[in-house]
Amino acid sequence: MKRFVIATVVAVFAAVAFTALSVAAPWSGSAPAKADTASRMPALPPEVAQRRRWKIGVKCDFPPFGYINRQNKIDGYDVDVGRRFAGIAFGRQNRVSLTCVTTPSRIPTLQRGDVDIIISTLTWTSAREEIIDYSYPYYNATGRLLVPNNSPLVNARLTALAGKRIATTRGSIYDRYIGNCFSTATKVLTDSPVAALENLRSGRADTFMFDDTFLLGVAANDTNLKMTTHKFLNVPYGIGIRKNEPEMKRWVNAAVLQMKRRDEFWAILRRNSPRTFWRFFLTNVPRPKTKEAYPRGRVPENECPR
Repeated sequence: MKRFVIATVVAVFAAVAFTALSVAAPWSGSAPAKADTASRMPALPPEVAQRRRWKIGVKCDFPPFGYINRQNKIDGYDVDVGRRFAGIAFGRQNRVSLTCVTTPSRIPTLQRGDVDIIISTLTWTSAREEIIDYSYPYYNATGRLLVPNNSPLVNARLTALAGKRIATTRGSIYDRYIGNCFSTATKVLTDSPVAALENLRSGRADTFMFDDTFLLGVAANDTNLKMTTHKFLNVPYGIGIRKNEPEMKRWVNAAVLQMKRRDEFWAILRRNSPRTFWRFFLTNVPRPKTKEAYPRGRVPENECPR
């Protein structure tokens, strides 16, 4: 199954060429620090300790967070976080098995026990937190719109999405936001953001609603498309953990906070994006002096524009 998923993703990327992948250009700076065996970390969950290997679900269709690189290897920001977990736990960053997941498949993959955790651009929502646990936030994303250059949406209010055809991924926070706030719009849903991008390019959708991290790289490399100035759903990503696994949650949170103190997320982001993009994401990653929090007590996807 894993080989089939990876092969499918590679084929999709070939179809849309280099545009989306170019956001994940190599970075020539130093890699994240190696494991510090003297670090005060909680005990590893027994199943991970016994296996001496992490099993982690990641995206393979979402550059720069998870994608198939030119060497046909899984790479990206989320992948580097998973490898860093292996370095912290075992002193070797290759002590991790990666499974490709999509937006609709990632939580079922976690719940079946196929993976220990999911590091897969998992935006926090109150509904998801009822069925899984979240780690401390490890990235903060913002929703944006990608449109053709001549689109009337460029200078319109966000309420102008009413009646439009909006591409996004099935099961995402944007899927629910469109349904809750733009009832007359037509949702054009796919399992992959790369396929959603093709729906916009082919004219099957009027706009593509998605995370800024993905759309910025596309807009920077496709002269026919641009991002509008609208911003919405500023909600952090978290690492997905099964309910009732306190040892897993304790270890993952400790690792995220250690990486935050050492400013490793900023190093990982720089590795996975060209220098010209760094300024756009300077405040998106946890850094030693920043404070991150989920919007608990709110339902952001129900907060509609007026």
